[in-house]
Amino acid sequence: MSFISVFDVLGPSMIGPSSSHTAGTAIIAFLAQKMLQGSLKKVEFILYGSFAKTYEGHGTDRALLGGIMGFHTDDTRIRDSFDIARQRGLEYHFTVNETETDVHPNTVDIIMTNTSGQTMTIRGESLGGGKVRIVRINQVEVNFTGEYSAVIVVHQDKPGVAAHITKCLSDCNVNIAFMRLFREAKGNTAYTIVESDGRLPENITEALTENYNVHEVMVVQS
Repeated sequence: MSFISVFDVLGPSMIGPSSSHTAGTAIIAFLAQKMLQGSLKKVEFILYGSFAKTYEGHGTDRALLGGIMGFHTDDTRIRDSFDIARQRGLEYHFTVNETETDVHPNTVDIIMTNTSGQTMTIRGESLGGGKVRIVRINQVEVNFTGEYSAVIVVHQDKPGVAAHITKCLSDCNVNIAFMRLFREAKGNTAYTIVESDGRLPENITEALTENYNVHEVMVVQS
């Protein structure tokens, strides 16, 4: 009789035993690495709630590490993500936070550092059935799911920036499904997140950064 581990395929699109603890976390990490500028050098995963209690047994650690290296939920390399990360020279750490309880029970913070020393923090929640939600980028509360292609525009909260963003999207023939603005405070850094029904054009970043109030553009294709 052959042995089948919990990291064998349990369905047509998932490696691991849990849609919340493995598929969901792989998706969160996959989205996070798409938002980082430059090459990833170091990552820390801070685990809350049920993730903090069961992350090793449910394979959450392997799924997070696989997702941050760009593996999809059905990629069999997730089972070997520890070894692959070491081969790639990726430094990684898992930290358990059991003191902060006012969060969704399946929450992870992903702190990424690129080869230039720049750091970005993403907070994600796994909602079940492979559904996820990104709820924080750095210190700004946001809300998007990754189910659509998205462009995330980091900009100064100034008059005219939203109009510039919508004009660029219209000029590039982008059909907007959802558009939301999140900000630290009036006049400070803001994040405009636009989700599109289709793939975003390659020139969208160049068009958006023509406005001097736009600091950064992140494109996450679905």
